Amino acid sequence: MTRVSTLRELLAKGADADVAIAAPGTPPLTYAGLRGLVDRSLGTLNGMGIGRNDRVAIVLPNGPEMATAFVAIAAGATAAPLNPAYRADEFEFYMSDINAKALVVDKGSDSPAVGVARKMGVPVIELAAEPSQGAGAFTLGDHVGAGTGNGRYAEADDVALILHTSGTTSRPKIVPLAQRNICASAGNIAQALRFTASDRGLNIMPLFHIHGLMAGLLAPFSAGSAVFCTPGFNALRFFAWMQEAKPTWYTAVPTMHQAILTRATQNKAIITANPLRFVRSSSSSLPPQVIAELEATFSAPVIEAYGMTEASHQMASNMLPPGTRKPGTVGVAAGPEIAIMDEAGTLLAAGATGEIVIRGANVTAGYENNPNANGEAFTNGWFRTGDQGVMDGEGYISITGRLKEIINRGGEKVSPREVDEVLMDHPAVLQVVTFAMPHDKLGEEVAAAVVLREGMAATEKELRDFVSARLANFKVPRKVLFLPEIPKGATGKLQRIGLAAKLGL
Repeated sequence: MTRVSTLRELLAKGADADVAIAAPGTPPLTYAGLRGLVDRSLGTLNGMGIGRNDRVAIVLPNGPEMATAFVAIAAGATAAPLNPAYRADEFEFYMSDINAKALVVDKGSDSPAVGVARKMGVPVIELAAEPSQGAGAFTLGDHVGAGTGNGRYAEADDVALILHTSGTTSRPKIVPLAQRNICASAGNIAQALRFTASDRGLNIMPLFHIHGLMAGLLAPFSAGSAVFCTPGFNALRFFAWMQEAKPTWYTAVPTMHQAILTRATQNKAIITANPLRFVRSSSSSLPPQVIAELEATFSAPVIEAYGMTEASHQMASNMLPPGTRKPGTVGVAAGPEIAIMDEAGTLLAAGATGEIVIRGANVTAGYENNPNANGEAFTNGWFRTGDQGVMDGEGYISITGRLKEIINRGGEKVSPREVDEVLMDHPAVLQVVTFAMPHDKLGEEVAAAVVLREGMAATEKELRDFVSARLANFKVPRKVLFLPEIPKGATGKLQRIGLAAKLGL
């Protein structure tokens, strides 16, 4: 498989007449159609003064237009996909943090992002879907026909994609991923999963996360295969989509796999009629019991992988047969080099526990405008993941703990500090620590321990509603505990890690 270093080269992999994008109830878009769409869209953006390394925020619902808009923008500018569920304050933070040069939304969108962009003086570009021209076809703004088809494409070291990582002790950090980073990662995933042009993926992952963008979209494109884009995960519609898409594989987070399993027995005929080559899981660990149940249900291997934004997604993956899959591990290095390092920066031998570190072509060159974070994140050229783990003699990696305090709610990452700051705005709150509490399906759920001001009162519902008005739903604490005092560590620091256990949750 020849490797590429720009999205333009990656999109050239698919044969003209082959399907690139399909979607429910829509004619498909071929690779020739996709390349033409990207070219015209870039011409339009260039005509508006937007080009290489200019940041374009994208706030679109999941689906084929989100996929094509991301690819078109990332091919010649810098795509900044944002979660459509964000509230106005969140859009304002992210759009100003990245210095957005434009915002792309659906025609007639009522997203709070539109008002925020107008307030900030950021041009709003409306995308009009044209499903009759193929899944994901669209025109941009009032500039129909302005795209001459001579779009200026980005080069290998230009930034293709920026996403924020959740900050624990600080504000969320900007992760810039160059064209060469995301192309290396797409190739790594395609190689690990042995994609060919005859594969067809069923994408149920959100396309504002690295998992969906890389494993769901760019990895299949790098092999010239097709992607069936759904409007987002819906367990009730999954098997109908499976019947329409006839996929050879799908990738998801553990909570999605578990929801799919609850409906599998009623849909045995569809499963039998549409055999999968494999099922992939990433973003948080999949219990071995669920792996066994998925493999029995789909008569296909479950490939668990390990990824993070800073690595353009995939770092390690279990192997397809005849390679070995070890449940409970995230597999072997599948792209970057992986090692285990101690606090002093010494690489450790097999069997020793330490911090998982990586280096390779898919790894970001560093956080934007954040020398302190980069000083902590890189040691002798290795990137520190913040995850604690151990590697066995065959190179299989097991994650044994989280060095970072990020709450991983079924693959949705929540910065505890962000929730703290919102709760501290409530007049009755004196002190707060947001932390992860165990959850049987999501892995972790958001909880908060609160000390109220003397003589003031607040209920759990009131505080949850207060957060709900300011942050996306997945960040709202599911449990709020009122305490006279929050337990502290030996140095007097408030400790998030282990707080759930201390409080008996």
